[in-house]
Amino acid sequence: MTEMCHITPTAYLDEFATGRSHHLTLAHLVEEDDDYTNWYANDPTSTCNILDNSAFEMFKQGRPMYPSDKLIEMGTRIGAQYIVMSDYPDESSQKTVNAAIDLAPTFRDAGFGTFFVPQSQAGQLDDLIDGFRWAADADEVDYIGVSILAAPNAYGVESGNNLQRFLSRWKLMQELDQIGIIDQIKRNGKKIHFLGMVDGPNEIILVKDYLWAIDTWDSSAAVWAGFNNIMFDNSPTGLINGKNAVEVDFGKDDSTDLNINIAQVNVAYIDLLLRENAV
Repeated sequence: MTEMCHITPTAYLDEFATGRSHHLTLAHLVEEDDDYTNWYANDPTSTCNILDNSAFEMFKQGRPMYPSDKLIEMGTRIGAQYIVMSDYPDESSQKTVNAAIDLAPTFRDAGFGTFFVPQSQAGQLDDLIDGFRWAADADEVDYIGVSILAAPNAYGVESGNNLQRFLSRWKLMQELDQIGIIDQIKRNGKKIHFLGMVDGPNEIILVKDYLWAIDTWDSSAAVWAGFNNIMFDNSPTGLINGKNAVEVDFGKDDSTDLNINIAQVNVAYIDLLLRENAV
């Protein structure tokens, strides 16, 4: 079954991350927040910790990409098993491929598995697919991430059309399936991870035919919606207004009991969807 990595502000890790075997952690938070780092580094139930390079967060904030040379240090601090290699949203897939070719030996020598996130320029679907095709066979890649940003970006729908954005990863998985790339990834013993969640938890239902191939999935949607007094609903996506535009405040420590209860309901809903749609 697909394992969900629920992302939460540091003060609520005990509430929402305890007992989960898989985690996705963020490099820039490892550097900045000792409480965050120590919690994950000392979690006795964790069997898989993926250190993300924070590319999505940096891209959305208009900040430079997190330096590749710091990722090994951050991965060691937090006890990661895999590190997400540098990726470059809205740039040619080859730039991300070249970075993986350069970084993979260094990450492997340091004892980490490699995690590759294909990217492309906006509207360049074929280029994005080329990135997945390369990763399916590349010795440099252990884990492949399907980005919340790369899929809608490749279809040219990353902003301004929530419906098209919501459908984009499902459509990408269909494309990859039809040309045999998903089967090739799994035949080669590689793992697949869904990075983030687009415009509602019912994306899980949308991609249910591919959950067999999706080993892990991370999202802040459940907890962060709850902390903003938003409960998942019965709209087609599960969030009638789409993805919460307010960026996660990982330093938040003042949520009310009501907010925490809403977040708990949201988390339970996602976990139930994964169980009910497991194949």
